[in-house]
Amino acid sequence: MTDATDLTRMYLVDPDQPFPPVELADPSGLVAFGGDLSPERLLDAYSAGIFPWYNPGEMIHWYCPDPRSILVPTDLRVSRSYRRAVTNADYGVTMDRAFAEVMSHCAGPRGEETGTWIGPDMMAAYLRLHHVGHAHSVEVWRDGDLVGGLYGVACGRSFAGESMFSRARDASKVALYWLCAQLTAWDFPLIDCQIPSSHLTSLGAIDLPRADYLRLHTQAAARPSLPGPWQFEIPVPNSPNHIPA
Repeated sequence: MTDATDLTRMYLVDPDQPFPPVELADPSGLVAFGGDLSPERLLDAYSAGIFPWYNPGEMIHWYCPDPRSILVPTDLRVSRSYRRAVTNADYGVTMDRAFAEVMSHCAGPRGEETGTWIGPDMMAAYLRLHHVGHAHSVEVWRDGDLVGGLYGVACGRSFAGESMFSRARDASKVALYWLCAQLTAWDFPLIDCQIPSSHLTSLGAIDLPRADYLRLHTQAAARPSLPGPWQFEIPVPNSPNHIPA
């Protein structure tokens, strides 16, 4: 967008300035830029189906793309090899045990990639959100070491998945499996995967028009929240041989 009126509308000047309507987003899904990463601003964003996504050093960009990728927890696609990785149980799994470490690993380079969108300001902001009970992590442990995990933000009964990592084969998929199992038990109808990807599609994620996603998300987000710290309330592998004391 280059129109001056559009740019003025999209720029968040004041801390209390509301986000523009997501229907006015540009073709990339960009709704607004500027503002801050305070817990209040982040919670307003996630409530509206908006999330920050930008490179370190850039101005904050806020997105609500169309289409939107979601995963219904009960629809997680578990292949034979995936199920073996889960049922092998050569690991322990926890929730909200090591949020900062999970996020730090998610921010690390992957393969030949050298950059990351999770900069120091994002890490500090989501750690604050975790401390007030809205950002959560799942950790996978083996022999006392953190080998995989994921983190995201809960808004009512809608969970926005932000990132995951693996330091051992299928460790992030193990974390996702148990997250889906627990969210199913808690009656969460969706995990917001945000941006479509072939990897997520292979695990059962589907793409919805933004309007359809917002309808589902708004209904789920309006339901009572489960403040953190979270703990598994279903039986999970938790051998003390794997989970640090």
